[in-house]
Amino acid sequence: MQNAIELAAKVGEELKSRRLLLAVAESCTGGGVCQALTEIAGSSEWFDCGFVSYSNSSKSELLSIPAALIAQHGAVSEEIAAAMSEGAIANSEAHVALSTTGIAGPGGAVPGKPVGTICFGWTVGGTTHTERKIFSGDRHSVREQTVAYALEKLLRYLEEI
Repeated sequence: MQNAIELAAKVGEELKSRRLLLAVAESCTGGGVCQALTEIAGSSEWFDCGFVSYSNSSKSELLSIPAALIAQHGAVSEEIAAAMSEGAIANSEAHVALSTTGIAGPGGAVPGKPVGTICFGWTVGGTTHTERKIFSGDRHSVREQTVAYALEKLLRYLEEI
């Protein structure tokens, strides 16, 4: 896996060439994706905004996710990752979005969702894609892997449109 800054630069090139704006909705990464993206000089040409919605109430307030949906599926679910990505587009000027929600650790594990469980959402070309992965390592490592993977998959989806 490439490092996040290299991936962010490639994502930026793809977005700029397509004249698309990106929004990001993050929970477990706490702004890490936005930080990687804004390391790139000129990112204001293709990066619109980021939402760090760590609490369930902020997911509802900032991203328009119904509390009932969070209660039904849990904040760490592909359903919420999809809603976060779609909510980022709905509440911004962006055309494309990605989201991260998960359990970076060391605590927070629940049955069926061990530490390292991350759910992703990518909304590209009017379609939302989701994925659930389990990363290993400490909190820093899980978050680092999550940022890189989110950008890597976004790049793949952008190359397909």
